[in-house]
Amino acid sequence: MIIALRIALALLGVLFVWTGLRFLTDPAVAGAGFGITASGPQGLSSMRADFTAFFWVAGGAFLLGAWKRNGTVLLATAALMGIAIAGRSISLVLDGTYDGWFVPMGVEAVSVILALIGSRVLPEKIKP
Repeated sequence: MIIALRIALALLGVLFVWTGLRFLTDPAVAGAGFGITASGPQGLSSMRADFTAFFWVAGGAFLLGAWKRNGTVLLATAALMGIAIAGRSISLVLDGTYDGWFVPMGVEAVSVILALIGSRVLPEKIKP
């Protein structure tokens, strides 16, 4: 069970770090996959900075938590993804749905659940 959880956390971590890398190296293409377009250097800069930061922090916390068996660091990812779900939920109510809206919410929900489980199951090792 613990090994499967750590593998799932690591796989999500790799996915998020890869997504962040795509935003860093080619924000226009990565943003298009999210339905986002940039108008000029300021927009590209914002996408490159903000999305890379979001995905690298989330992915890095997953990877660190899985590798070091540190459940505390997983709370950062749970918070990021929980806020993302809240924002998407508000958008569903105010803006309506779009094709495939459930996919990112599903990934975020799974991320929150696994991060919270990991935060309880993978306690930080205390050295004597």
